[in-house]
Amino acid sequence: MNIHYVKEKELFHLQALNTSYIFRIVNGYPVHLYWGSKLQHDDSLSRLMDYPQQSWIDRLPQEYPQYGSGDFRHPSYQVQLEDGSRVTELVYQSHRITNGKPRLQGLPAVYTESDEEAQTLELELKDPYSGLNVILLYSVFRDHNAITRSVRFEHSGESPVRIVRALSASVDLFDSDYEAFYLAGAWTRECHIQRRAIGPGTTRIESRRGASSHQLNPFMALMRPNTNEDHGEVYSLSLVYSGNYTAEAEVDQYGSTRFSIGLNDFDFSWKLEPGESFQTPEAVMVFSGEGIGGMSRTLHRLYRTRLVRGSYRDRERPILVNNWEATYFNFDAEKIESIAKAGAELGIELFVLDDGWFGKRNDDTTSLGDWVVDKNKLPKGLSDLAERVKRLGLEFGLWVEPEMVSPDSDLYRRNPDWCLHVEGRRRTEARTQLVLDLSRQEVRDYLFESLSEIFTTVPITYVKWDMNRNMTEIGSAEYPAERQAEIAHRYMLGLYELLERLTGRFPQILFESCASGGGRFDPGMLYYMPQTWTSDNTDAIERLKIQYGTSIVYPVSTIGAHISAVPNHQVERITPLTTRGDVAMSGNFGYELDLTRFTDEEKETVKEQVSLYKNIRSLVQQGDLYRLKDPFQGNETAWIFVSEDQAEALVFYFRVLAEPNVSHKRLRLKGLNPEYRYVMQDSEEVLTGDSLMSFGLTVPRLPGDFTSTWFWLKRK
Repeated sequence: MNIHYVKEKELFHLQALNTSYIFRIVNGYPVHLYWGSKLQHDDSLSRLMDYPQQSWIDRLPQEYPQYGSGDFRHPSYQVQLEDGSRVTELVYQSHRITNGKPRLQGLPAVYTESDEEAQTLELELKDPYSGLNVILLYSVFRDHNAITRSVRFEHSGESPVRIVRALSASVDLFDSDYEAFYLAGAWTRECHIQRRAIGPGTTRIESRRGASSHQLNPFMALMRPNTNEDHGEVYSLSLVYSGNYTAEAEVDQYGSTRFSIGLNDFDFSWKLEPGESFQTPEAVMVFSGEGIGGMSRTLHRLYRTRLVRGSYRDRERPILVNNWEATYFNFDAEKIESIAKAGAELGIELFVLDDGWFGKRNDDTTSLGDWVVDKNKLPKGLSDLAERVKRLGLEFGLWVEPEMVSPDSDLYRRNPDWCLHVEGRRRTEARTQLVLDLSRQEVRDYLFESLSEIFTTVPITYVKWDMNRNMTEIGSAEYPAERQAEIAHRYMLGLYELLERLTGRFPQILFESCASGGGRFDPGMLYYMPQTWTSDNTDAIERLKIQYGTSIVYPVSTIGAHISAVPNHQVERITPLTTRGDVAMSGNFGYELDLTRFTDEEKETVKEQVSLYKNIRSLVQQGDLYRLKDPFQGNETAWIFVSEDQAEALVFYFRVLAEPNVSHKRLRLKGLNPEYRYVMQDSEEVLTGDSLMSFGLTVPRLPGDFTSTWFWLKRK
């Protein structure tokens, strides 16, 4: 049993794999008591967790705090009633405990494959004055050290209400001795680690861009100041959502901390009619007593096995070549076939045709929305090109950017009101494109039918789904004035509906999401697309920080990583092909350059890389990741992939700049079985797991800048 209820104390004890979460009802309010390492459940726990009656709600550590009745900290929700008042008071009505985990209507969420994997608590709260019911959902996992939370608003009153704030999870922690830990950046500089002490007031991260964003990922953790990769307490919240969000840590006058995550209330409201309901996105809560690494591995296993879906969830991902940096818009069928032929000779498995194959797309100013092949470039059509690639022994993949429309397109000329816009106002263009209004059913139907026509007639096994700008003039011609603040969220619900239809109809296609790289790398997209193009920055040295930071939350099986040409197209750096390969092989491996331009020596190196990755990719994509050296802290980066049975491990080590007059470095490993004996591949050396973790491996001298090496260990 995962959820215990003590009736006489009105106490709820939720037990995940190694975590306990406890709250009780006090004066009708759900009051938080504990979140941390797993506790035994017995009578002494109920006595220990007895909470004194409080007359002043501002002191109560609440589970879902409200606005207007005496709590002056930030609320979890706020509702405006028809009379203009904004005060509601939710009190406990009932609860229900069930086996399994229900799906969230219209939203992505972590799932179970059998009811034995989890239990769910539905806690019903009610505001008698307005008739608003709020259901707090908690799901607790048997095999994962995680708890999920979300909220369902149900309106049984007689007049409509307007939801103006609706978070997914809130926890009141009893002190403020924490540091905030989150991922920040920009285009080509995603997921850089940030860590700073919290103090009186609010530490807040958010997106107001209509997407989860390059700038701040929808994840925040609070940790003790002495916490590091392997030791210390971490409390983390990750939101399964791809649009505007907020995560906040507010320290109050008494030194307690309110920690929350959910939909951003900026420019948001939702009209709820009598009889209607509204569901918030899901928040994933992970406590780790084993530092940042312990938190990461919990999220990795949960997201890899119970968020990602479909036939590719547990399958090895193909090695691909993408023609974008090789040709940009300037290609024809013969050029594409020559790159594919070179790829086949090197052992590559998939060719991906990027932007420029449709409409009159010779640059980025035209044709988005016109999903018909450009016969000037491909006179015999897309199917002919795909068949030519397949005859070479490669699968065929395709780039699309369905959520956008070019003003210079047949689609826009036919339907100028199909984009997000406010009538009479300027329509801001970014990359010479506008955002289609996916809140509208006819827009989604057009995209579904257009893309289905391509996916049905062309032998495609991979689709790169791009999204290259954020929302402006967020309005819809389809909805009345009173619902315009719903459009950003309705857009996301529409996108999820479209993706559900497409992935359901084409289960044979491996979908990869992209938003100018990592602009929408979030759990919501991973529910539909099991991997993401991590960054448009393909420079190996920049990728050390990007991929290291991304791995804080996301499993390696979701991280797209390619070798590109030098000088690198983003930073002009010249990096050895071997180093570029070692970085890219630490994710879903591929190439993004003109393979026909390789020298004979480079071809041999690439053949070795491809051969190696085919042997190690199940370990990289499905193994446990332990981070060994932090690129944000020094000149070195290292990580190790360990198989679930600890019988195999692969270590990658990177050094950015050469150092004069230094001794040999030792690299202490993690995650091995201390009692196992390991054989170093390509040698006969046998080393014990305990010595590798306590004494470490000796790193050979590496000449020059931007160098790397790897070690492959197997149990003897």
